Amino acid sequence: MTVIVLTNCPVGLRGFLTRWLLEISPGVFLGAPSTRVREALWNEVRQYAGQGRALLAYQTNNEQGYTFETHDHAWHPTNHEGLTLIHRPNPDAPRASPRSTEVPRQGWSKASKRRRFGGR
Repeated sequence: MTVIVLTNCPVGLRGFLTRWLLEISPGVFLGAPSTRVREALWNEVRQYAGQGRALLAYQTNNEQGYTFETHDHAWHPTNHEGLTLIHRPNPDAPRASPRSTEVPRQGWSKASKRRRFGGR
């Protein structure tokens, strides 16, 4: 089983994929091509996607039973202890500056002092 998801790609690319795969929703293609055809389709998608993004998921012989690849996507596949996971960057996360002027405070926190020495 192979799934290709296109976002913001040319209409001609969608038409090209309908020769081998079934478009079950706009930009979502499903089918069971051979490995050679799947690789050829993915090469064409990467070449003609333009400013768009693409995601390929297909069945394979591993612990998960599938694997996936991305093209011009903010989310990237990451191997974590033998499992392929999607790494999704957090745009709201504060970025650490290499020359940070903030010095960590020394000593015990108020909560740890209460736990250690009692009191409220």
